[in-house]
Amino acid sequence: MKDKSLFKDLYTLIPFVLSGFLCIGLTIVLLDKTSNNPDFIAVLERISTTFMTISGFLAVFLMMYLVFSTLTIKNRKSSVINNLETVTQKMHNVRRIVEILLKSPIWMQGLKEYIDHEFSGLSYFDVKEFYKGRSKLAIDFLQENNHYGDTETLYLELKSLLMTRSKERRLPRKITFPNFYGKDIVLKWIEHKCGSGLLYYFGYKYAVFKEMLDLSQVSEIHQEKIMKLALEIDREYFDDSSFNEVFLSKLGDYLTKDIIPQLFQLYHRASTGFTSVMKYIYVLFILLVLFGVLLPLLYILFSVPVIFLIISYSLIISILFFITTTFYGFLANELNS
Repeated sequence: MKDKSLFKDLYTLIPFVLSGFLCIGLTIVLLDKTSNNPDFIAVLERISTTFMTISGFLAVFLMMYLVFSTLTIKNRKSSVINNLETVTQKMHNVRRIVEILLKSPIWMQGLKEYIDHEFSGLSYFDVKEFYKGRSKLAIDFLQENNHYGDTETLYLELKSLLMTRSKERRLPRKITFPNFYGKDIVLKWIEHKCGSGLLYYFGYKYAVFKEMLDLSQVSEIHQEKIMKLALEIDREYFDDSSFNEVFLSKLGDYLTKDIIPQLFQLYHRASTGFTSVMKYIYVLFILLVLFGVLLPLLYILFSVPVIFLIISYSLIISILFFITTTFYGFLANELNS
């Protein structure tokens, strides 16, 4: 990886250094010719209009490319945002199901009070990150001996899905459903695989936890509401499901493999701005306008010293050399990113 990074840096640095030497060399040569041959100044002046036309044409071409690329990104973002709204609504429904489960009497007697009162300032993220030593409460929690059979960890995990900020410690009285979930909380959900507990406790290990998580305690009204929400999430995926441990394990699997990763990917795509190639082209556009059009125009209109014209020629020729030697590499990097 380091060798590739070094090669990439050299691939950009070498043309830049060569372009710099070319610019300095051209400036010295042109200064020498104008000093020794005054008629050469007339030659430079004669080709200045052609030089400005070429630079202007290239600048306009680059500007059109930037405008087209910006409109393309805008259209893509509109599509991404529409998809993000759809996935966000799915997450809303999952959280509504989780809220019902948390409030239901499926939990062992005393567990809710144990977590919500004795460890009221503790979050699932604190427990998962106990090794960082940021939360003494998390260490105390892990050292506790209780008779809840580790179902208190599932309870904390489900609570984390109802949070909207990664640094939240207590759930609000009324659960909120934002337009979009923040990047910080989505990253925490991904990092700690929030939702996988449903797959673990109600799937792989349900035989162990069956007596501790009594699903029969969920009322029929709430069961119907949960299944209705599930069909709104994905009718095809949950079409043949009924409220039981298999459904909850499927929900956990769907959440961790589909909804939360999509939230992160779509959020990232929606927040993406100019690409590296667009930034590169914008810099070239500015340089072409400044040194290929404005500087020669300044010489023509105000009869400034010929050094301005020489600098213009030297810089633009060096820039064209740099474009020729690096543009392919920039495009290749953009395609591979």
